[in-house]
Amino acid sequence: MAYTEDWVITRARNAYERGRASFAVLPERAALLVIDMQDEFVRPGWSPYWVPAATRMAPRLRQLIEDCRAASVPVLWTIFDDTHLGLDRPHALRFLPHADTDWRRPGPAEVWAPMGCHPGEAIIRKPSYGAFYDTPLDTMLRNLGRDTVIVTGTLTNYCCGTTARQAYERGYKVVFGSDVTATDDESRQEPELAVLRKGFALVLTAEEITDRLATATST
Repeated sequence: MAYTEDWVITRARNAYERGRASFAVLPERAALLVIDMQDEFVRPGWSPYWVPAATRMAPRLRQLIEDCRAASVPVLWTIFDDTHLGLDRPHALRFLPHADTDWRRPGPAEVWAPMGCHPGEAIIRKPSYGAFYDTPLDTMLRNLGRDTVIVTGTLTNYCCGTTARQAYERGYKVVFGSDVTATDDESRQEPELAVLRKGFALVLTAEEITDRLATATST
């Protein structure tokens, strides 16, 4: 067979737009990662880093969190924080447009209270975008016996997308919540989902995630 330019482009476009990974989502093998749903990103008007789309999708994510708790899927929270005096943070960050403000946290970063983080759920304070970078997340997941991560939170194309890629590279099956992730420019949401859909993750809505967990439990 001769692979024409039209053939390879059509194949790629189909995968970006409609591709679906083929693995099952089993509650006994999965963990829910709630990435950086913290005050500075979700609390309206509180910081220049506010992500309005994250505030809007928070109730939907709250429901998914409750569904995962009901299915005995552990919920792990991350916070992008100032750890170890900033000595563990990639030095290049200070030179990027993302850091073009003098705003500073008034204290340690916290999960936005309306998200309802339970006292018994682990909170991982991370120094960079990806949740696996210089954190105990990989060890925690392996101790829990989990090989599938459900990635939710904000920002879709920074901390969530980086975490999904890091998980994939470590051998995890990655589920990425298409409507329980959010970014600061909503026109960037689908392009990020397209790349993840084709090469890194099973991209599902919150309702689809819940349905798959329920189906797996009932079989």
